[in-house]
Amino acid sequence: MIFAAAMFFAKKSIELEAPAKINLFLDVLGTRDDGYHDILSALVPVSLCDKITMEMQDGGIEAAFECGDVDDMADLERMDSGRNLAVRAAEALKAKTGHEGGARITIKKNIPVGGGLGGGSGNAAAVLVGLNELWGTDLSKQDLMEVGSMIGCDVPAMTHGGAVIVEGTGEKVSSVNLQNGGADGWWLVLANPGVAVSTKDIYSRYRPSLTSADGAFKNMVFSLETGDVSGASRALFNGLQSTVTRKYPLIGIMLSELDAAGAIGTLVSGSGATVFGLARDAEHARGVEAEFKNRLDGAVWTRVAKTMPDGVMVAHGPLEA
Repeated sequence: MIFAAAMFFAKKSIELEAPAKINLFLDVLGTRDDGYHDILSALVPVSLCDKITMEMQDGGIEAAFECGDVDDMADLERMDSGRNLAVRAAEALKAKTGHEGGARITIKKNIPVGGGLGGGSGNAAAVLVGLNELWGTDLSKQDLMEVGSMIGCDVPAMTHGGAVIVEGTGEKVSSVNLQNGGADGWWLVLANPGVAVSTKDIYSRYRPSLTSADGAFKNMVFSLETGDVSGASRALFNGLQSTVTRKYPLIGIMLSELDAAGAIGTLVSGSGATVFGLARDAEHARGVEAEFKNRLDGAVWTRVAKTMPDGVMVAHGPLEA
């Protein structure tokens, strides 16, 4: 045990992959007295990941950003280090634990900024997990999720990892039991128009629908548990989608074209701007992506990805996608 601890504290840096997420189901249940919204969501990580490197240093927290799959430097310039969720996560962990050291965080962005894929939240989750190990602060996963809840509504879910049900304002997270093929994952096509959507703005414009999605939610959870992508395609639901497409008609066009390209089910992820289309398998996903890009003359960012049963992980080679 003494030897293990010595090795633990000897570590000076750590590199993690922070996956994006999609919301297969998202219902807005109401507005709270504090202005926040209660939600019910089924969220899963996907194989599009940012790479986060954390290095020990004396003093404070510093962050730097690099272009990976995201090649628009303007997006990265908007990620001011003082407001960035990863920096806020590091500062919150430092405050929670009283750790006296600091860290330099380098984020290689592959996930579109403001795209409804939880890139910022995933970065924050990776920082909480990584610095907890690097600093030896030894908080439990539940402790880290509680710290994450102070930073952003998706951070607890992405700190937890895996397919989860999210309730409340994001602070209530429970695992989906991926059995009978559910852990094998589903193939999908992601598409982003290059527009950063403000989550706050979309929620402010949202008006409740009279349509109940209770049956769709139960069917989605069952489909996740059993690995039934066809069942999931019929249960896709996002209560914010009509609000998003009213403000951004291009996103509605992308959904229609993704459907016409052969996806078995399409949806806006979170508050947008990214949309996704489920596919039967890898070959089908690649065919959908090719046809979709052909229909839009290759004018939008697309990636083939796969849902994953885990979450933040030690960095490794590229995932098959």
